[in-house]
Amino acid sequence: MTNPVTAGRRHFEDLFEGEVIDLGHTKVTKDMITTFAREFDPFPFHLDEEAARKSLLGGLSSSGWQTGGLSLRMLVDSFLSKVASCGGLGFTDLKWKNPVMVNDTIGGTVTIAGLRRSSSHPQWGIVTLDFDIRNQNDKPVLTMRLANLVECREVAA
Repeated sequence: MTNPVTAGRRHFEDLFEGEVIDLGHTKVTKDMITTFAREFDPFPFHLDEEAARKSLLGGLSSSGWQTGGLSLRMLVDSFLSKVASCGGLGFTDLKWKNPVMVNDTIGGTVTIAGLRRSSSHPQWGIVTLDFDIRNQNDKPVLTMRLANLVECREVAA
C-alpha cells in the first residue's frame, strides 16, 4: 500500500547497512548556549563566563543535551526528512566526549549500523544509527546509537 505522504521518500528497502550520512556542520554561538541553558540546563558553566572559566570545563560550554539536540537537527536536515521515518524508538550508549565551547563548529556522520524488520509490525523496519559528532579540530564531542522506525514499501509476508 502506497502512503501518499511518504511516496517520494526513501523507504526501509532503500537503505543499506554501512551507509554513511554526512550531517553537515553548525556553529555554536554564545547566544545559542545561554538561551538553551536558561530554559533547560541552568548550570553556571552554561550561563556565566566567569563561573565557566573557573569550572572543570574552563569556559562557557554547551549543555550536552543541546549538543544532542543539534545533532538530531542535523540528522533530520540531512537524512530523516528524506526517509519515510515514523519516529524514534530511543537511544543507547550516549557519550559526551569533549565539551562544545563558544564558537565551536560541530558536525559529523551517522552510519547505518543495523537494519531489521519489525517482528510485530511488518510494515515497519528498524534502522540503527551510530552518531560520530566532532568539533572543528576533529575532537569527538558526542557519540550515541539511535533506533528509528522507517516505513517499508513492501509489507513482509
